[in-house]
Amino acid sequence: MSVDAVLARLLALHPRVIDLSLGRIRRLLDQLGRPHESLPPVFHVTGTNGKGSTCAYLRAVLEASGRRVHVFTSPHLVRFNERIRLAGELIADDALVALLEEVEVANAGEPITFFEIVGAAAFLAFARVPADALVLEVGMGGRLDATNVVARPAATIITPVSLDHMSYLGDTVAAIAREKAGILKPGAPGIIGPQTDEAAAVIERHARSVGAPLRRHGQEWRVAPTASGLRYEGPLWSLDLPAPGLLGRHQYDNAGGALAALEAFDPGLAPAALAAGIAGVEWPARLQRLTRGPLAEALPPGSELWLDGGHNVACAEAVATELARWPEMPLHLVFAMLDNRDPRAFLRVLAPQAAGLSAVAIPGEHKSWSAGDAAAAAVAVGIPADPSPDLGAAIAAIVTRAGGRPVRVLICGSLYLAGVVLAANA
Repeated sequence: MSVDAVLARLLALHPRVIDLSLGRIRRLLDQLGRPHESLPPVFHVTGTNGKGSTCAYLRAVLEASGRRVHVFTSPHLVRFNERIRLAGELIADDALVALLEEVEVANAGEPITFFEIVGAAAFLAFARVPADALVLEVGMGGRLDATNVVARPAATIITPVSLDHMSYLGDTVAAIAREKAGILKPGAPGIIGPQTDEAAAVIERHARSVGAPLRRHGQEWRVAPTASGLRYEGPLWSLDLPAPGLLGRHQYDNAGGALAALEAFDPGLAPAALAAGIAGVEWPARLQRLTRGPLAEALPPGSELWLDGGHNVACAEAVATELARWPEMPLHLVFAMLDNRDPRAFLRVLAPQAAGLSAVAIPGEHKSWSAGDAAAAAVAVGIPADPSPDLGAAIAAIVTRAGGRPVRVLICGSLYLAGVVLAANA
């Protein structure tokens, strides 16, 4: 069977319902021979924003040092296989199908979620294929996330915590931080990115209760931009490195968190590998410029087309901060968002910079805000906006509005939208 056919069957048998718990995944892993106990050193990463980028820096540096690296991330952008990377390569279709079917048989019809099925398949793959490290991204939260079954990680990392997934994790930063802090383990270095005082207090209290030594941004480690790149100061390292390969001031903090984890893991990593990984990192749909494809080619000469999959207020703030540093050019947004997100809060951050907005529904996603509702949210925060039937029409509307003059276009609001754009235009 094809990957898509197996995934469709599993989604039908095990609907994509979020139900945070460790009981089901532990039972299933027991049935599979406890593969999570036979993994290479694990870097376990949680937080609200910056998880994926931090994972990308970890992988890039480790691979630049000659290590074989497994990676588990979610969601995917274009192909489901992106979620499972085995020793540097995306998992092959036939291997993925075989693993998913093996896990389904072992589960024997017991209650399970789709994410738990996929996580169990990933753990099987990671246990069977030799590697030097595993970069393991939390799906949601941390304490009850299906990835939180590794008893002795090499390091845990908590990127900045803010309000997101509030219906599952809690409606305050403190409550969400408690869930994220659940990945901290006795004796494993806990690398803590920039946090509000509220989140930091919760994380530090939990770390003391479980005996997890912390390395905190601004205390045990520091990172800052320099005229030539990046300066990192940690317990053992004092490094001048190239600028991060991903755009945005926030990427210095993400790179710094990865460096702090690597310093704790292997202080002997070569500076050349650190430099190559930080500068050469790749992670699509994070302020990514698109220079080819029908959307880019439809814009007037001299225009710029950018893509960012961030979907909460903190993401919008990071993008707005970076845009404010760029040369002036009229900014037009192409926007879509899932209906469990707050479009007004997101767009309010970008409103001072936005000359206009074309709203679309996310293709193929029934949980998307309609184009009309998304446009209304933009108008409510002061952005001139109109609904468009699809991405091509949205770009055409911007071109008309610009009167043929160069524009800067940012497609934003959803990783699911970003995946559609990348599939067709990158």
